[in-house]
Amino acid sequence: MRFADKQVIHADGKRAIIYLRVSSEEQVDNFSLSTQEDICRKEAKKREYEIIEVFREEGRSAKSITGRPVLINLLEYCRKNKQRINAVIVYRIDRISRQTSDYLAIRKKLGEKGIEVISSTEPTGDSPTEKLVETILAGFAQLDNDIRSERARNGLRARYLSGLISGKCPIGYKYQSSFAIKDSDNWDKVKRAWDLMATGTKSLSEMAVIMNDWGLRMKRGKRTFKIRPQTANRTFRLKFYMGTLSSPTYPEEPKGQHVPMISEQQFYKVQAILDGRSPGKVAFAKRNSSNTDFPLRRIVKCAQCNVGLTGAWSKGRNARYPYYRCSGKCSKSIKPTSLEGTLIQDLKKITPKKECLDLFISFLYSTYQQRLSRLKKISSQAERNILELKATRKILVEKNLSGVFSDEIFREQNKTIEDKILKAEITKDDSVIDNYNIEKVTTFIKTMLADLGETYKRSSISQIKVLLGSIFPSGVAWNENGTLNHKISPIYQAINNFDSGAIPLRAGEGNRTPIFCLEGRCSSR
Repeated sequence: MRFADKQVIHADGKRAIIYLRVSSEEQVDNFSLSTQEDICRKEAKKREYEIIEVFREEGRSAKSITGRPVLINLLEYCRKNKQRINAVIVYRIDRISRQTSDYLAIRKKLGEKGIEVISSTEPTGDSPTEKLVETILAGFAQLDNDIRSERARNGLRARYLSGLISGKCPIGYKYQSSFAIKDSDNWDKVKRAWDLMATGTKSLSEMAVIMNDWGLRMKRGKRTFKIRPQTANRTFRLKFYMGTLSSPTYPEEPKGQHVPMISEQQFYKVQAILDGRSPGKVAFAKRNSSNTDFPLRRIVKCAQCNVGLTGAWSKGRNARYPYYRCSGKCSKSIKPTSLEGTLIQDLKKITPKKECLDLFISFLYSTYQQRLSRLKKISSQAERNILELKATRKILVEKNLSGVFSDEIFREQNKTIEDKILKAEITKDDSVIDNYNIEKVTTFIKTMLADLGETYKRSSISQIKVLLGSIFPSGVAWNENGTLNHKISPIYQAINNFDSGAIPLRAGEGNRTPIFCLEGRCSSR
């Protein structure tokens, strides 16, 4: 904003102020403030107005009034000097606002003070016809703005649905040719962070310290920042790392055109660990220092007070005695033998039967073979595509060197081929195949699920937290009557549903149900 040079007052004493606005895009189109001011001054001279003030607003959008301090200053200036001002001159109506309702509100407020709005390039006035035309022009400004916004939204949505992100890449990735690819500097470190988080032995605060010690940093523009626990939490919540895009703006979750860093199983395992730290839920991951005397401390909560149990020793006449204690209002004490004994019995009760476990493992083998075959087929096809594209690029180079293709055509075609090769390389990446080891998976399942009570007894504290967190994701609560409240996770319910009550088992030793019945293709089901 600047004051104009004082001029000789006209005979009729009419005074006006000029409002100029330009956004960043319009500056690029040479729609400058100087051009607007020159045209506005010519209109003022034509109408015999004396310009007493010029308000200049640069780099501001007219989508709304908020965020436009100069316009707000103009309205305040008009309120204080309404006796001296007869008109506000603008280059065009949309300089004031591209929202019809905002423009009409400003026009009404100025009109109540006897101040007229004059457009230097459009018909404006107080006659019914001029008011109608002025309103229509304001509507056209909003229509143009809405069309631009809709096109931008549709473009962003189309890009999102195609599996490409529009914002910055998460740590561990970087942009190349509009695609998110591995960042060789950080990929392995972030992958290790996910693996460590999946063990359930580290809190977010500990993970932030570890990731910072590894040299990982968050970038904002040209500046870098250390990772905080909140940042680590947001990072471990991103489905992008398992190859899926998610957004609060769109309901769809399309498959991304980038190489996944982790599997879906690992992602959801980490989510279960993180959810254990949410208010009202049990923290199965490590939060406090481990105490082998009280392995269920902070894992089991009091059903009455809804707080985690602590552990302490009580001194008797001749010895010390361990007790779990509620830190809430009830202050109840529980013997470790009672609590742990009840938990072990409950775990034994939900241990799958051998027939059920064998059937579930057979289903895993069948599913594994199908997925492995599909992944190998996709990888093989992508490899053939890459070879064909490289052969095409070789021919393109030869024709460019021989003068058949100009450099401009060569660059254009080579860019297209490079993009296709990059997509094929992403598709071909066989790191997911390498991570599959069905033997280790089934051995682990057989060992762990054969007897959940015995698995609990031979587990370390960190393993107990992971075990109970996977079986009882909503936590375990101790009742006054000596029983436990818990809800079994869907995966354990699914395993138990492979029992004879859900799938008919035929006579004889072991299970005889064909695998195709498990896959929903049995005609009798």
